[in-house]
Amino acid sequence: MATVTPTPLLKDELDIVIPTIRNLEFLERWRPFFQPYHLIIVQDGDPSKTIKVPEGFHYELYNRNDINRILGPKASCISFKDSACRCFGFMVSKKKYVFTIDDDCFVAKDPSGKDINALEQHIKNLLSPSTPMFFNTLYDPFREGADFVRGYPFSLREGKPTAVSHGLWLNIPDYDAPTQLVKPLERNTRYVDAVMTIPKGTLFPMCGMNLAFNRESIGPAMYFGLMGDGQPIGRYDDMWAGWCMKVICDHLGLGVKTGLPYIWHSKASNPFVNLKKEYKGIYWQEELIPFFQNTTLPKECTTVQKCYIELSKQVRAKLSTIDDYFIKLADAMVTWIEAWDELNPSKTSDESLHGAAK
Repeated sequence: MATVTPTPLLKDELDIVIPTIRNLEFLERWRPFFQPYHLIIVQDGDPSKTIKVPEGFHYELYNRNDINRILGPKASCISFKDSACRCFGFMVSKKKYVFTIDDDCFVAKDPSGKDINALEQHIKNLLSPSTPMFFNTLYDPFREGADFVRGYPFSLREGKPTAVSHGLWLNIPDYDAPTQLVKPLERNTRYVDAVMTIPKGTLFPMCGMNLAFNRESIGPAMYFGLMGDGQPIGRYDDMWAGWCMKVICDHLGLGVKTGLPYIWHSKASNPFVNLKKEYKGIYWQEELIPFFQNTTLPKECTTVQKCYIELSKQVRAKLSTIDDYFIKLADAMVTWIEAWDELNPSKTSDESLHGAAK
């Protein structure tokens, strides 16, 4: 009897966004899991270079020339020569969900030796509620075999919609340069079979190499900042997005999950190159974290766009004393929202653009 292959979850509602500077042979390893989905490839670096994609994948590829053509002057908000360029893929996607992965990440195995379908686990995370208001000691109560523990308020058991699913990595840890330098041989071999909601009011270092989100509920907040060529800082793109996104999720009553799924991170980047990119960020983060911890958004901020514009004003007012870069970044945050709304016109975004003029 012929076996019936189940339809992949959210096949027509999810895009996979991949930033890259090289041929995408890594997709061969992901073929069983990724082939049914539409890919958006954002080519960084030299736009005249041809990037090869394995046969059989349905994809769009955008290089810097395409970004300049589509966004015009607003292309200035998209980083160049940095994986932060991936957020252009978030902007041009027309799907409800996005999964983004780096091209040095491969399929990991669970402790039983079975290949992990990372995309499927992200989707499960996104389709089940989060519990940001009250921590459940059995982690995700919506997983099979778990539930709310004694003492968990019944009024909070419906949870909140999940906006972001943050996955982890086996093998090469996601360390900053100083930690890389003192632990050059360290590898992550611990597989922890857990998903948890990051509590309201708690920030976290978001890693962009294994990440999924509900584009409709939080997409405009997933801006990976100004990094790379011409900027004084790198390797803080995903963290900047994570801090902004978390403040907005907390304000709008959305949840963020972290834990499963794992991917296999195959390649350690050069710690000396990383140190050059990160060194200002390592200083600045000591002031950035308190800024985000103390940021509040007014109740009039009812959309992600309104929240993000308000956040840009606070960045300009309070962080420009650290460095002029933050004035440039605040401007780019506004440009990003303008570009997002141009490419994604909707009643909500129209209101966020024109609300002040009424």
